[in-house]
Parts: sequence; C-alpha cells; structure tokens
Amino acid sequence: MTEQPMIRIERGTPTAEEVAALVAVLSARPAASAEPVAQVSAWWRSGLPAVTAAGPGAWRSSGLPR
Repeated sequence: MTEQPMIRIERGTPTAEEVAALVAVLSARPAASAEPVAQVSAWWRSGLPAVTAAGPGAWRSSGLPR
C-alpha cells in the first residue's frame, strides 16, 4: 500500500469545489517515473533497418546503402 501525499492549504479558505478542482488536476498528472527514459544514440539508429516508402523499386532501394 502506498502512502498518499498530503495537501496543505497555506492561506485562505477555499471552497469544497476549489479543493476538488485542485485534487482533480493533481491526480490527472502522469506519475514521475523512477527510471529516466534512455535516449537513442545516432550510432544505434544507424544499425536499424531503413524505413522506405512502399512502391515501385522499394525492394531495390532497401538494399542500398543509406
């Protein structure tokens, strides 16, 4: 079971609708991932197959160097 974060109102007296709107906005945010997304290097991409458009001669151009 995960512990829910606490929301504390510092100033003012918000209405129930304002608090509900704040909770809705904060709960709609994507959760921060624990692991950063790895960037794909140009060296790695160079080893992947080329994406070619379909059509006449596409099979021939797929074997040519990029």
